[in-house]
Order: sequence, then structure tokens, then C-alpha cells
Amino acid sequence: QVQVVESGGGLVEAGGSLNLSCAASGLRFDQYNLGWFRQVPGKEREAVSCVGCDGITTYYADSAKGRFTISRNNAENTLYLQMTSLKPEDTAMYYCAAGLIVMPSSCTPVTGYNHWGRGTQVTVSS
Repeated sequence: QVQVVESGGGLVEAGGSLNLSCAASGLRFDQYNLGWFRQVPGKEREAVSCVGCDGITTYYADSAKGRFTISRNNAENTLYLQMTSLKPEDTAMYYCAAGLIVMPSSCTPVTGYNHWGRGTQVTVSS
């Protein structure tokens, strides 16, 4: 019943921007901590950015700081990730996740994010 669906990925040139969205249903959206994770084939999944239920507590990976902005709209049951100044190394599958027992200030534990989308591909060309 719970569904988490990412959208907004695509191909963009280095230096460009993309806005990702994550629509969730089947859960009490405002009670969940949310996060964006990404993974490249052959590499471990990494946390990109997370936000708490309050929409204020956030985490950004060092690689994302200053370039990405996470936000949520509880009325729309939607999570967003605004990405600017994109680099080829940002290329990855981006996943949206939701969880209750996590620390949004650190995106941990990852196992606490128990609802995951299937991902949206972001490809940045040089």
C-alpha cells in the first residue's frame, strides 16, 4: 500500500540544474523523516541529504553542501531536492526514502529508512 515514487531525473550538462521530486502515499507523511540517497553501479549507496519531520533539521553530504537543497511539502506529500552546479560525479541513481526511527541530522541509521522508491536516474555530462 505504501508507495514512494521519485521523478525529475534526466540528462543535464555540467553546471546545470535539476529538481527531483518524491511523492509518497499510503503513510502519514508528516510523521516520517525523509531522505535522498544515491548509488552508482559497483559502489556503495550514500546519503545525499535528509530532512526531519519538522522540515527544519537537515543533513547534507559534504559533496552536496552549497549545491543541493532539500525541502518537503507535507500538504502535498512530496519531498524535493533542488540540485545546482551539477558535476559529472553527481551521476547516479537517486532514491527517496522514508523512515520513523532515524536521525535526520545524520541520515542514520540507514536501516531506519524502511520505505524506498525505485529511483530516478541523474546523468551529468561533462
